[in-house]
Amino acid sequence: MGDEVTGSALARWDQVTHRAKLQAGREALAQLLADRRLDRGRPLTGVELELDLLERNGDPAFVNEAVLQYLHTTGDEEALYSAQHELGAFNIELNLPPRMLDGAGISWYESDLAAVLSEVREAADKAGVYCCPIGTMPTLFTDHIGIEALSSARRYRVLNDEIMAARGEDVHIDIAGAESISYFSSTIAPESANTSVQFHLQVDPEDFHRYWNTAQALAGVQVALGANSPYLFGRQLWAETRIVLFEQGTDTRRADERVAGAMPRAWFGERWIDSALDLFDENYRHFAPLLPLCVAEDPLAVVADGGVPSLQELRYHNGTIYRWNRPVYDVRAGRPHLRVENRVLPAGPTPVDICANMALFYGLVAYFAECDEQLADRLDFSDAAANFHAAARHGVQADQFWPGRGRVPVRELVLEELLPLAAEGLSSLGVVRRDADRFLTVIEQRCRRGVNGASWQVARVQVAEHRQRLERADALRAMVLDYTAQSADGRPVHEWEV
Repeated sequence: MGDEVTGSALARWDQVTHRAKLQAGREALAQLLADRRLDRGRPLTGVELELDLLERNGDPAFVNEAVLQYLHTTGDEEALYSAQHELGAFNIELNLPPRMLDGAGISWYESDLAAVLSEVREAADKAGVYCCPIGTMPTLFTDHIGIEALSSARRYRVLNDEIMAARGEDVHIDIAGAESISYFSSTIAPESANTSVQFHLQVDPEDFHRYWNTAQALAGVQVALGANSPYLFGRQLWAETRIVLFEQGTDTRRADERVAGAMPRAWFGERWIDSALDLFDENYRHFAPLLPLCVAEDPLAVVADGGVPSLQELRYHNGTIYRWNRPVYDVRAGRPHLRVENRVLPAGPTPVDICANMALFYGLVAYFAECDEQLADRLDFSDAAANFHAAARHGVQADQFWPGRGRVPVRELVLEELLPLAAEGLSSLGVVRRDADRFLTVIEQRCRRGVNGASWQVARVQVAEHRQRLERADALRAMVLDYTAQSADGRPVHEWEV
C-alpha cells in the first residue's frame, strides 16, 4: 500500500459510499474483462525489495527518514528505482521499473539491484548506519516494540489504528518452532520485523487464473529454498518465521470471529480460482475495508465512455488484504492490466540470490501455467497450503507433497524434476540459456549443499554461541553484522563462510 493517506483523504471516509464504490469497481473490472480491454501479450515483470537498517552494533536503526533524504530518487518512471517508507522506522522499500525478461533480463535485474543497493549503502553510511536485506530482523527485541517503531508516514499510523480498532484487543504473537515465543503487543509494530521481495508478472487476463493457481501450487517450493527468517525477538522459530508472523501480526479478527472461522487478512486462500474476479469477490465477501477512502471517479461511467478507470477503491481495499499471491489491477502509460504479485519470499541475501529465486519462480510458473494439465487439476488446494506452511517451518529440509510422487524432500524434487522444467519455462519467456543456467545453478547448489539464508543464520549463531561463548543477543548481533558484510560482498549465500 504505497499511496500516502492525507488529511483530505481521511475527511472523505464513508463506509456506505465506499462499499457502493467497491461494488462499482468490481463491475467495471468485469466489464473491462468482458470487452477484452485489458493489456495482453506483454509478460512484463517487476521487483519490489524491502530492506532493514542497522546500527553499527547490529541493533535496528530507526532512521529511515534520514536515509531516504540522502537517496536521490524521483517520480520519474524511467529512473533506476524509487524508494519509500515501509511499516517500520528501520525499514525502507525499493521499487524497480518493470521490464521483460527476454534476452539477459534477469542479469539486468541483478545489475540494477546491485547498483541500487550500493546507493542505499552509501546513503545509510551518511546516516551512520548499515542496510541489510534479510527476512526478519534478528536483533529486533520486544523492548523495541512500540508506536515509535512505526514509520512516520501517515498511512502506517492510520493502518495501525484501524487494525487495532478492528481487533479490539492486543496483537498476540504466539509461535512454536525450534524455540517458542508468546508476546502481546498494543500495536502492529511486530509486523515491521518482516521484509520481503515481491515479484510481479503481468499476464493475459483470460489466463490469470492459470498463473495464480500455479503460483499458489509452487509457493511451498519457493519458500523452502528461499527461507531467510529463522529468528524473532531473540528466539529461533521457523525457517521462514516471516510467514506466521505476517499471519498473526495483521490479523484483524476479534476473538469470536476467529472461533467462528472468519478468514484472516493474511492467508493462503481457500480454493483454486477460475477468474481474477473470484479473488476480488472474496475480498468483498470476507474483509471489511480498513481504509474506506473514496475518490470522485465513477468507474462504470468511465468504462461506458471508453476510458480507463483507476478503480482506486478496489486497489486500496486489495492493498490491505495480504494474500501470498495477490491479484493486482493497475494502469501503466494509460494501459490497464492484471498481474500476479508473488509475495512469499523474504528479502536477500544478495542480488544473485534474489535473481536465482526470480529465475526459479518465473521459469516454473511459465512452464506449468501453460501446460494442458494444470497443477491445480492434480494437487488438492489443501495440500498446496500444507506444503507452504511445511516449507515455512522447515525450510530447505522440508518435504513437499507433489503430484505423481507423494511426499518427497524438496531438495530431491527440485534437483530431479523441477530445475529442467524451470529452464524450459525461462526459454519460453525468451531468457538466454546463459542466464537461465547461471541463476538456476545457484538453486541447484542450495539444494546440493542444504544451505539457504535461514540455515546459514542458524549455523552462524551456533558458532557465536558455542565457539565464541556469546549470549544469544550478542550472538545475533554478531551474526547480523557478518551477514550484512557478506551480503555486500555479493557472493550467493551457499558460498558464505560461517
